[in-house]
Amino acid sequence: MPYLSEQLFKDLNFSQIPIEIAEYEHCTFEQCDLSTLDLKGISFENCTFKSCDMSNVKVSGVSFQQVRFENCKMLGIHFQASNPFLLEFAFQNCQLDYCSFYNLKIKKSKFINCRLTEVDFTQADLTSADFQGSELVGAIFDQTILEKVDFRNTQQVRLDPERNRIKGARFDLDGLPGLLEKYGVKIG
Repeated sequence: MPYLSEQLFKDLNFSQIPIEIAEYEHCTFEQCDLSTLDLKGISFENCTFKSCDMSNVKVSGVSFQQVRFENCKMLGIHFQASNPFLLEFAFQNCQLDYCSFYNLKIKKSKFINCRLTEVDFTQADLTSADFQGSELVGAIFDQTILEKVDFRNTQQVRLDPERNRIKGARFDLDGLPGLLEKYGVKIG
């Protein structure tokens, strides 16, 4: 398999110019359109995606090791199909609506100032993850490990403390209604 290192891919539409099935290390993808591509067989290590459209990409078996996404549109991606070995993500200012992280071990992942509408985190291990500043409308947390997760400054987080492990998780006062909703408790 070809190995590409420290390369910049900028302003490319990969539906017109096919992306090479390769190992990408320390590469940057900037303002690229990867939407609806099948990335099977590709490995990304220490790569950064900036202002890319990755909506509905297929990631079956794709390796994401220490990968950063900044200002990306990433709708409907089923990350649970990706290679779980050394899986590590950081998302900042991304739109991740309708994505799924079902049953993934993604400890210490960062979702900073992201929109996560109806994202599925069922049975995921998110220990020490950071969701600061994110909007979590309809996000699904069920049997999810949320220990030491930072939910400060988040909007619309709703989760059942009896169905999730939340020991050491951090919430601000605005996040309390989403924890107590099940009990019919009113705050304020």
